[in-house]
Order: sequence, then structure tokens, then C-alpha cells
Amino acid sequence: MRPARREALFERLRALNPEPRTELQYQTPFELLIAVMLSAQATDVSVNKATRGLYRVASTPAAMLALGERGLKRHIKTIGLYNTKAKNILKTCRLLLEEHGGEVPADREALERLPGVGRKTANVILNTAFGQPTIAVDTHIFRVANRTGLAPGRTVWEVEQKLLKRVPERYRHDAHHWLILHGRYVCMARRPRCGECAIYDLCGWKDKARYLNPPGKAAWGAA
Repeated sequence: MRPARREALFERLRALNPEPRTELQYQTPFELLIAVMLSAQATDVSVNKATRGLYRVASTPAAMLALGERGLKRHIKTIGLYNTKAKNILKTCRLLLEEHGGEVPADREALERLPGVGRKTANVILNTAFGQPTIAVDTHIFRVANRTGLAPGRTVWEVEQKLLKRVPERYRHDAHHWLILHGRYVCMARRPRCGECAIYDLCGWKDKARYLNPPGKAAWGAA
């Protein structure tokens, strides 16, 4: 995709949603960290339902540790892989208290040392909690980047590196959210809503015409 098309793509996504936000509910960097850890192979809706009750009783590393594994599992048992996630969350809380004064570090290396925190989770925290222009490539972003021709790649790492180079700087901070929302609600895996796509004419996907329904309003707007 040529630079002028990339510019137009993000300008249109910004016009639809000038201030995009994550759909995970949180109040502090710690709450965001826990929500993102829980969101692996789970929907944001299911995570929000679980954390709504969890954060009422434990919204700090110390309070989370005080729940213990059994207490934590009671709150997150509706989420997939909750046994492993509970163990990692408690280990992470302990490290936050021992090494970071109970605060979530704004440093990639430190974040990735936390149990259950990989590069994608670290990118989300750095971007959403600390305002850094990172791009966390999940399945939605990977699909959109490849379909549109924005940043095609065979691996998540390859797509991330291309996006960091190709997304115009002024859009880089919010690109993560725009692309996730576009992939979640418009450029879906099985039945993409190409007829409602604001960037249809900019997209390089060769099969897009098969899904061209009557044009309408974009499926998502300002959060």
C-alpha cells in the first residue's frame, strides 16, 4: 500500500472515531494489566464481567495476593484458562510488590519479565496506560494488516515491525485501537462487512467484492 493510501486509511478511521479506547474496563494501569492478562483467548465482554466484581474487592497487587489462588479463581472461573491465569496473576502481583513498589512499570523489559506477560500484552500496557506509540498485533490487526495490504506479513512480529514503519507518526498512538475495532466489527474473519467499510476503496484484498453488501454507515463509531 502506497503512503498516500495509508494516510487516507488512517484519516478515515480517525474521522469515524477521533478518540478510540480499549473496550476493556479499568481505572488504573494495574487493573488494565490484569484485564489484558485475562483477555487471552477470551472476549473483552467476558473479561469485563469478571473484573467488575474482582476489582470491587481487589484493585491492587496486595489486595489481589490477599485473595489467594482459590479466592481469585472464584472471580475469574468463567474465563478460559483461568487456572493458569490465576497462577500468573498472583506471581505477577508478588513481583510488582517486590521489585516495583506495587506499581506497573512503564518499561517493556520489566513488563515482559512478569509471568503471563508477553510482547503483545506489554505493547497494550505501554500504549494504553502510558501513551507510548506501540502497536499490539492481535488476530484482528494481523488480519486487517494482511487483507488490506497495509502491512502484510507471515508472523505477528513481521506485521508489527511493518506497521511501526508504515503507520504515519501522527496516527501511531491510536492505530492499535482503530485497527482492532475495524477487525472486530467490520473486517471480520468469516463474514467481513465490506459494504459498510470506510476504507473499501483503499483496501487491496482481492476477494473484497464477494462481500460487498449495500453500503451503509460504518459499524462502529466514537467510543
